[in-house]
Amino acid sequence: MNIIFVLIPIAILFVIIAAVLFFWAIRAEQFEDLDRQGSSILFDDEEPSTKEPQDDRREP
Repeated sequence: MNIIFVLIPIAILFVIIAAVLFFWAIRAEQFEDLDRQGSSILFDDEEPSTKEPQDDRREP
């Protein structure tokens, strides 16, 4: 029964920490525009090079 007096304040502390982190994330705009960052990695292809392949043959 005495463990309840320890666990309840610890649980309340965890809830307070989670709430503080949540509101910090909202104020720091961590949840803004979730789609752009997620899809930007899908379309991050390199531009094809326009250089012509080099010819290994040399004139004598």
